[in-house]
Amino acid sequence: MYQHTHHLDSQPILDVRDLHVRYNGNLALENITFHLHAGERVAVVGPNGAGKSTLFKVVAGVMPSTSGEVSIYGSGPRGHICIAYIPQRSQVDWGFPVSVADVVMMGRIAKLGLLGWPRKRDWDLVGHALETVHLADLAKRQISQLSGGQQQRMFIARALAQESELMLMDEPLTGLDAPSQADILSLLDTLKSQGVTVMVATHDLEQAAQYFDRIMLLNHRLIGFGSPNSVLQPEMLIQAYGGRLRKAEDGKTMTIDNSCCGEEHDHVH
Repeated sequence: MYQHTHHLDSQPILDVRDLHVRYNGNLALENITFHLHAGERVAVVGPNGAGKSTLFKVVAGVMPSTSGEVSIYGSGPRGHICIAYIPQRSQVDWGFPVSVADVVMMGRIAKLGLLGWPRKRDWDLVGHALETVHLADLAKRQISQLSGGQQQRMFIARALAQESELMLMDEPLTGLDAPSQADILSLLDTLKSQGVTVMVATHDLEQAAQYFDRIMLLNHRLIGFGSPNSVLQPEMLIQAYGGRLRKAEDGKTMTIDNSCCGEEHDHVH
C-alpha cells in the first residue's frame, strides 16, 4: 500500500486525458484533458458544483474515474506518495484530540508504514515543516484551538513533511481574513521556490489572475486553461458562470454573483 510508485522524469508531473467521472448517477466531469509541468502554480476556478473537488480527489487517487486516464510521472495516481490532497476545512473533524505536531507527522505515514516508528529524520522534517509555515511554537497545541489560517498552514506543513511534489488545495482561502490569506499566498511562493507543483481551487478570480501561472476554468468540462489574460475573458466566463456573471457599474469589472450560496462576490477586471 505504501510502496513508492516509480517516476519517469521524462513525463509530465500530471497528465489527464479524456477524464469522465460520474458521481451518484450525475456526470461530474466530462472529457477533461490537460497536463502540468513541475513547479507550476495553477488556480482552478468555476461555480459551485463545477467538479473542482471531484477533479482533485480523482488526481489524488481517493476517488475512481469512470473513464479516461490520470498519470503522475507516467503511471496512475494510486501508489504515489508524492501527492498531497488538502481538503476543505469544513470536511475535517476539528474536535479530534490530536496536536499540531501529530497531524504534521501523519504526512510521514506513507514513508513509515502503519507500524513504522518515527525516527530522528522524521521529526526533523516535521520540525522544519512547522518552521516553514510559522507554527513551530504551536506544535503541541490541540488542533481545535487553531484559527482558520493556522489550520490551513498546518495542512501545508503536513504536505511538506510528506515531501510531496504535487499539492492539491481545495479552497484553502475560503473563510479566511485578509492577513491569513496573505500568509497562505506567501507560502505558495515558498512552495514554488522548492519546485512543488500546486493546484488551488478558489472562487477569487482576482487572486487567481494575480498569483497563479495558469488558470483552469471548469464547469464539468474544461472551458479554458492557460494564462490569466487568455482565460478570464467575458465569453469564457459566461460559459462557466452563465447568469451569475454581471458587469459592474464601472463597465470594466465582471462580477460573479455567488450570493445564492452564501459566498462573497468574485471580481475580475
